[in-house]
Amino acid sequence: MRRGGGMKIRLLIGVAVVAFALIKNCSNKQENPYTGTVQSITMSPEQEIAIGLQHAPAMAEQHGGLYPDQKLQATIDNIGKKLVDHTVARESPYQFEFHLLRDDQTINAFALPGGQVFITYALLSKLENEDQVAGVLGHEIGHVLGKHSAERVANSEMWQTISMGAEVGGGMGQAAGSIGQNILLGNGRDDELESDDLGVRFMIRAGYNPYEMIKVMQVLKAAAGPNRQPEFSSTHPDPDNRMEKIKESIDKYGYQG
Repeated sequence: MRRGGGMKIRLLIGVAVVAFALIKNCSNKQENPYTGTVQSITMSPEQEIAIGLQHAPAMAEQHGGLYPDQKLQATIDNIGKKLVDHTVARESPYQFEFHLLRDDQTINAFALPGGQVFITYALLSKLENEDQVAGVLGHEIGHVLGKHSAERVANSEMWQTISMGAEVGGGMGQAAGSIGQNILLGNGRDDELESDDLGVRFMIRAGYNPYEMIKVMQVLKAAAGPNRQPEFSSTHPDPDNRMEKIKESIDKYGYQG
């Protein structure tokens, strides 16, 4: 009898913890002022900036450090500054800094919360002009203003709490925890498409040709090779799909050339 009563108490506690996590997640819903998207965010912009600054040195080290050519770095800085100064990014509290990484093998660009933006030399060397560089940096600025990292942190906190409640209630913690890990792996399809759309908007506002972002997608497609993952099994949208969405964004924002 006691054993059955104990199991009921554990179940009730587990349900209460899960309910608390869901209620907290719902109460943290807010409209993103830069995208209009309703998100669950638990961090302030100041906390996002602090997290980005804290992790930036380690991220650079993973890619061989910063590229030593100051002229190239200055070019990246100027393009990034132009994008920030001519767009809504200027009105945000984020402190945008742009870093050219030494890595000449990994074709990649990424952003940390709060405004730390990175591009590898491997990717830069594949780009043909300033507009394409602006497309890459504009996309990454989009991730920052889209608060995609902050949203993943909030979701991970929710899943960790649900995991704890499920474990207390009946030993299902491992399954719930694995969902949290998947959420934390990186930007999903919606995040990428939203950042593409913002990148197009920022390029147009800063005087760049947004059609050059389509050529960036062609570079990424070529880098992925013929054996890239099908879109349905990947966290990232297929480059061909992204190209079509970019064309739609260009039309949406009325670019005349």
